Amino acid sequence: MTMIRPFDHTLYRKVLVMLLAGGKGERLYPLTRDRAKPAVPFGGVYRIIDFTLSNCINSGLRKICVLTQYKSYSLDRHLRVGWNIFNSELDEFIENIPPQKRTSEMWYLGTSDAVYQNIYVLERERPEMVLILAGDHIYKMDYSELINYHILNKADLTVPCIEAPLEDASRFGVVGVDNNSRIIDFDEKPLNPKPLPTNKNVALVSMGIYLFNTEVLVRRIIENAKNDTNRDFGKNIIPTMIQKDRVLSFVFNGNGHSTANYWRDIGTLDAYWEANIDLVKKNPDFDLFDDTWPIRTYNKQYPPAKYSFENEKNGMIKDALISNGCLINDASIGKSIISPNVTIGSESSVMGSIIMEGVRIGKNVKIKNAIIDKHVTIPDGMKIGYDLQNDGKQFTVTEKGVVVAHKEMHLI
Repeated sequence: MTMIRPFDHTLYRKVLVMLLAGGKGERLYPLTRDRAKPAVPFGGVYRIIDFTLSNCINSGLRKICVLTQYKSYSLDRHLRVGWNIFNSELDEFIENIPPQKRTSEMWYLGTSDAVYQNIYVLERERPEMVLILAGDHIYKMDYSELINYHILNKADLTVPCIEAPLEDASRFGVVGVDNNSRIIDFDEKPLNPKPLPTNKNVALVSMGIYLFNTEVLVRRIIENAKNDTNRDFGKNIIPTMIQKDRVLSFVFNGNGHSTANYWRDIGTLDAYWEANIDLVKKNPDFDLFDDTWPIRTYNKQYPPAKYSFENEKNGMIKDALISNGCLINDASIGKSIISPNVTIGSESSVMGSIIMEGVRIGKNVKIKNAIIDKHVTIPDGMKIGYDLQNDGKQFTVTEKGVVVAHKEMHLI
């Protein structure tokens, strides 16, 4: 393939980002009971969508359309207060676009249909390229390298890919390529994924990111809309384009911003919990403290966190992220993420857990391997995560034994 040269920064103006943020997020229920999946909190102070949007800003992309649909109020508000940073006089924008029903009376029927129903945006902006992104992945990626690769290799569509363990590959689109990185096979969420010829333990999978030449994109989604199909990029558009157009893979290498090629689809509760807990490692694969690649978000104004340990035997904090506004009194915290404005009472312990904003934890409470959503009050003496059979009577319990309390849940 052609060698990559320095990117022409003037081309940023010719790329429109369409960020798909309208999925129901059923596998993240009950965290998605009251909010869209991209609006689910992550890492204490962030929302999931912040990571994709920060990638855009750090890559110089400032023409962004966020396509929303289900339970979008929380996401709409977050975008309004946290991402109001663009200057329209410089032709920068982030626009929240719910279903307009311009082409039919239906809501979005699939990923490609979401773009099809917003063709008028492409007609208005007339970009040379369209970058399709998902709002539910955690990773750092400099999209300028992808754009440069796409242009230099004269692709109609470029699909960023990453190697995934074979046992996990059925969750993604599995990609087959030739010796020139041209995609010759694309199988969306196959039951029996094909491994790489060079490594039978992994498969090459799509990251759910697509860079299209606009003219080709419009042609293919209009053709697809005329047929009775799923109207999905992975199931319909890409398999069709493989036969007709120049479709290339772009192997993601972390862009030098991570100790590994870190990319996580956190579409399940267990994957969400694991990705959060990864952050508290001594040397995490995904580093929130990387000042070369800042993650932007909106934070309410809280005072600094306060720790009161009158009895050192009862209190200890190890491997944890503690946010502003927290009051921790003689409590033990380990391998956990404590979001803003959380109160933890004396002689309580929180281990391997994610505690979201505004949670009140009483005295002598024991929490292990749990996700406690916003504004839950946990009464004195309660135990969560120590008896999964009993926990299952009022909480959601995942396959891997993570206990989940939904937002504002009333506990007795």
